[in-house]
Amino acid sequence: MTEPLPVVEMRDISIEFPGVKALDGVDLRLFPGEVHSLMGENGAGKSTMIKALTGVYKIDGGSIVVTGQERQLKGTADAQAAGISTVYQEVNLVTNLSIGENVMLGHEVRGIFGINWRATHRAATAALAQLGLQDLDTHLPLSTLSIAVQQLVAISRAMAVKAKVLILDEPTSSLDAAEVENLFRVIRSLRDQGMAILFVSHFLDQVYAISDRLTVLRNGKYEGEYLTRDLDRHALISKMIGKDLATLSSLGGNRGAENRSADEKPLVEVTGLSRRGSIDPIDLEIRRGEVVGFAGLLGAGRTELARLLYGADKSDQGQVTLDGARVDLKSPADGLRNRIAFSTENRRDEGIIADLTVRENMILAVQAKRGWARPLPRKEQDEIVDRYIKALNVRPADPNRLIKNLSGGNQQKVLLGRWLATEPQLLILDEPTRGIDVGAKAEIQEAVAELAASGVSVVFISSELEEVVRLSERIIVLKDHKKIGEIVNGPDVTAQMVVDVIAAHGVDAAADNPVVDTATATETPRTPKEDVK
Repeated sequence: MTEPLPVVEMRDISIEFPGVKALDGVDLRLFPGEVHSLMGENGAGKSTMIKALTGVYKIDGGSIVVTGQERQLKGTADAQAAGISTVYQEVNLVTNLSIGENVMLGHEVRGIFGINWRATHRAATAALAQLGLQDLDTHLPLSTLSIAVQQLVAISRAMAVKAKVLILDEPTSSLDAAEVENLFRVIRSLRDQGMAILFVSHFLDQVYAISDRLTVLRNGKYEGEYLTRDLDRHALISKMIGKDLATLSSLGGNRGAENRSADEKPLVEVTGLSRRGSIDPIDLEIRRGEVVGFAGLLGAGRTELARLLYGADKSDQGQVTLDGARVDLKSPADGLRNRIAFSTENRRDEGIIADLTVRENMILAVQAKRGWARPLPRKEQDEIVDRYIKALNVRPADPNRLIKNLSGGNQQKVLLGRWLATEPQLLILDEPTRGIDVGAKAEIQEAVAELAASGVSVVFISSELEEVVRLSERIIVLKDHKKIGEIVNGPDVTAQMVVDVIAAHGVDAAADNPVVDTATATETPRTPKEDVK
């Protein structure tokens, strides 16, 4: 069978920024009626390639051919005129406008007296109907829709402008399993209509579920193009990171407490800590050099508990003892003074400051701890930044680069460096690997294991239970803002066991505060002071 001509062909693309070659002779072909995944570690050049195709970045070398015609894409308007439409990870819609206005924004139907709103809303309904959303009232505010449906509204814009190419950049990062499957139904429908779709995701399961073809980048260079069915996951990961999958599976040195003394005093002891509407009273201990995982479904109370431990939120009752002394955590400043660091799950809004450099972002916490009236000397700044850029393999290793120009994984490494620079005794990491690729995950997980080995206590929160099980010595299981179980990790503990604890809770009314027996994976009632052995 003859291969169809590509809708898009990017040939030998090169882009340079000061001090770094972001893309070096990269190729990409997008075919009609195919879902094509662009794969690579954070920093491999995926975002740069997308920005070249959408006219955000000017290419320094190579050519871009769309439907057989070479194009000079000098801006996003040129890309749209060529039939290329993009939906980004953070849905760029205007929530205070109506659904119809968002669908047709910039492409409203006009008449002799200006915008014909009746015709515009009809066109919006027609575009939405192609995605099965014809029943939406286009006059309602966009803010009345869930994030998942807003994602589909963003895709419907491509229908309104009759795009030939649809780029989906991390479209599933904020969706649950049912919402992902609904999105995939839409993607398959668009593919079957002949659209070329570029799908970018760090979820390998999703890539293999939806993709027909893969292009792999590594360190800004073209690694190869493959039919998805011809490249298994181990081979894909090896091509992405340049090393074997054993890099990930070799982690987990903290997966057991057999070397701990039974009478070892905890670094952190929490008794009856609670906040109305956020977390029910909870008891918790964390020992020096221990990684304690918080596991539970979204909304279970993991982040709420973490914020209480740091002082980002003030508790209503209960107490926290740190190294034998009671502490009053009323604010993040109290947390910093007590050498507690908290890296938020909301990297974009609460973590990085996009218009500051890597250096400025990395020294923020140290400067705040020192006091703004006593600026850090430049020499001390350089020592801190150089140490953690090297230790965490931040790429590119340029402290003067604006952090917004780094990939998500490297932004996360800068945030980790920010908190490590404060020399914490307790480090709380909330979803530190969300939205980043397998290679960056491996590096961050390795850093966590090394921190624990050096004596730093770590609270590790992740929606990926395999990560929690791989890294944690103990796992605190939360559901409905309550602690429902505590698992001592070991060779027989699996992610499924954690899922079973969550699913079983509430079935037996007598099991008010269960402890999991890891040998049998069953729940038994516990008294408040009972230790988990």
